[in-house]
Amino acid sequence: MGVLASPWVSIGASRFGTDSVSDIFQEVDEEVRRERLTKLWERYGNYLVALCVLIVVGVGAWRGYQWWQEKQAAISGAAYEQANQLAEAGKSKEAEAAFAKLATDGSKGYRVLAGLREAAELARTDSKAAIAAYDRIAADGSAGRVMQDLAAVRAGYLLVDSAPYAEIRTRLEPLTASDRVFRHSAREILALSAYKNADLAAAKQWTDMIVTDPQTPSGMRSRVEVLSQLISAASAKG
Repeated sequence: MGVLASPWVSIGASRFGTDSVSDIFQEVDEEVRRERLTKLWERYGNYLVALCVLIVVGVGAWRGYQWWQEKQAAISGAAYEQANQLAEAGKSKEAEAAFAKLATDGSKGYRVLAGLREAAELARTDSKAAIAAYDRIAADGSAGRVMQDLAAVRAGYLLVDSAPYAEIRTRLEPLTASDRVFRHSAREILALSAYKNADLAAAKQWTDMIVTDPQTPSGMRSRVEVLSQLISAASAKG
């Protein structure tokens, strides 16, 4: 005789069916999840809202800052163009003043450019003041190494006829390394300074470096070859 099924199972199966039982369990699970989410929201909801607000405010502030930067750059660009027009018109004093103002008040990129142009205008009438202006840029780490080196080289050109070789060497020798953008100009200035100060050994050292460097610009190479001949003639006389 076979095993009889429990009457309660039979009754349950007949009343509810297998699908109904699974639906009940699913409803219970969903209710538990809703209860947990409600408790989590009651506990952390304010923090979540605050975080969302902070994100929105932060994005808005960043967008506002970008807009402000772009506006300042546009204003500085217009001021730089006006100062440049003054310089081209031969109004050196007015251009100098305009570049000086922009070098102080302009946006970051234009401050450096204006400082270089201010120094260039000063060089027409006051080389000492121009050298000081170039030196300020060369010492300004925020200007970036390329702009710093450019300022140092321009100061070197102004000093090459008057400063002792030791001073020029202190200023420019670090710029002669193979990874520096203005190394060729720095080497040429050092060669000229050494020759003018009768340090023929140093002059030959720099001219040899320039001539043997395959990356030396052709125009500079031609100039230095002439200087090398002058050094050789002076050495022969000595």
